[in-house]
Amino acid sequence: MDLKQLNAFIAVAELRSFSAAATKIGLSQPSLSRLLKQLETDMGVMLVDRYHRPLHLTEAGTFFYDKISTILTEVDTVVGMTQRLSAPSSALNIGFVPSILYGLLPEIIARLKQSNPEIDVNLKDISSYQQMDALKSGDIDIGFGRFAHQDPWIQQILLRHERYVVALPKAHPLANVREQRLIDLANNRLILYHQTHLPVSTTPETVSGTGIPKTLGQNKKNNTSHNQASTVEQITEPLLYLFAQYGISPFMTTTVSDLQVALGLVAAGEGITLVPASLKTVRTEQISYQRLIHENVTSPIYLHTLKDFVHPHIPDLLRATYHVYEQRGITYRRQKFESQR
Repeated sequence: MDLKQLNAFIAVAELRSFSAAATKIGLSQPSLSRLLKQLETDMGVMLVDRYHRPLHLTEAGTFFYDKISTILTEVDTVVGMTQRLSAPSSALNIGFVPSILYGLLPEIIARLKQSNPEIDVNLKDISSYQQMDALKSGDIDIGFGRFAHQDPWIQQILLRHERYVVALPKAHPLANVREQRLIDLANNRLILYHQTHLPVSTTPETVSGTGIPKTLGQNKKNNTSHNQASTVEQITEPLLYLFAQYGISPFMTTTVSDLQVALGLVAAGEGITLVPASLKTVRTEQISYQRLIHENVTSPIYLHTLKDFVHPHIPDLLRATYHVYEQRGITYRRQKFESQR
């Protein structure tokens, strides 16, 4: 069994066609057929049912595909990491979620370039979830995201927590109320926009990816029943979870593709939403942004990178980040990645 045989099998399994699979991996169809037949002979197992069109995998073939495709993805990741380790790129490719761009990221990048003029920085708009695959493939070297992730290939550090604010249409009755409560917003249409959701199961101490204590909002003599708590834990949409922590369910919700669309609907008077405070400079002619009284209703900012390869310029990026935080008087705890030298 070798990689050529495995790649031939993967191509056939995914395309269900010998001719299409041969074209994909750059072999003649007879060569691909020989590789697959040799793999089956070596294993003593029939992997592909050749008597149906399109081709079907046997039960054993389906099992083998599910397991071996994961292993080959890890092999590709290791090869790519090894290549980058032996010849690190001078460019620093940074992934970010859009809400970060409205905050301090431009200032951080400016500081980075000022102190390290030789660094070539490339910025890529990419969701928190997609950043995991982008790090493994080498598309990005580091990512700014809003959610914690559990991945054996990835390490992350928490930079800081950013308060949420409520975004309301300028004509909304609560538009000029300076201190907002979630309970007072419950009768509005809440516009949801997160592409990444919370894990289904959360820990007793905090809600993974939000930094919010599970006791948040237990202001009813702490008598929340076990069933109610279980229901809260099953809510994976981040904004709905914030409301659920207070035992609140919004009257109506609308789900849109991204944060910009959500703010567009707010501007049009179609509902309200919650956004990180750095977004409060967007569409200010049509939107009123007001502070929430709940101090723990925050959105965390994480940095993600590979566990076994830290790009040489990532320490410079961290120093630039902390410099900006200090200038702005932002509370943070200085950290570094494990393999950072």
